[in-house]
Amino acid sequence: MTLQRDARQPLRIVVMGVSGCGKTTLARALAARLGLDMVDGDDLHLPESIRKMSSGIALDDADRWPWLDRIGEYLAASPDDAPRGRVVACSALKRAYRDHIRELARCVVFLFLHGEPATIRQRMAGRIGHYMRPGLLESQLQTLQIPVPQETDVVHLSIDQPVPELVARTLQALALEAPTLSTTSCTTSCTTS
Repeated sequence: MTLQRDARQPLRIVVMGVSGCGKTTLARALAARLGLDMVDGDDLHLPESIRKMSSGIALDDADRWPWLDRIGEYLAASPDDAPRGRVVACSALKRAYRDHIRELARCVVFLFLHGEPATIRQRMAGRIGHYMRPGLLESQLQTLQIPVPQETDVVHLSIDQPVPELVARTLQALALEAPTLSTTSCTTSCTTS
């Protein structure tokens, strides 16, 4: 799948999904590969919201809307501040949240990281020093509205793939470059689907 986007515009990418799916890891990899500014949406939460999550209390919409404003404003910053663009790791669980970000920062691309809840729970259990408690995953899974086909600016990526493969698939979807193919698997010209 290749997304339609205006190549003259800086990239505005939101790596989205529930906690523990690998948003920050992929966002950092894309920022490094594409020379983009990057912020982890967790860093844009208010201290009160971090305290709630640290205590095992799920955020509600009243907590999320101001945070989503900061996400959208970060992405929409002047191209002079980030000429190549920006990437942010942000859960963007509901369509209304994604629509809000779309309104604030035009030409946004969402990368939806999805996978089995058991895999995500295992990842969360292995994290050290993160304020998001593994017990909040259930709340996020209940809140999650999986992007629908009408959301044509969303690329679905499975967390079962290694990060370099996720980066390659993203670059392909953004028509930035073709995915890298292993020479051991292909000795003549290849196409991928």
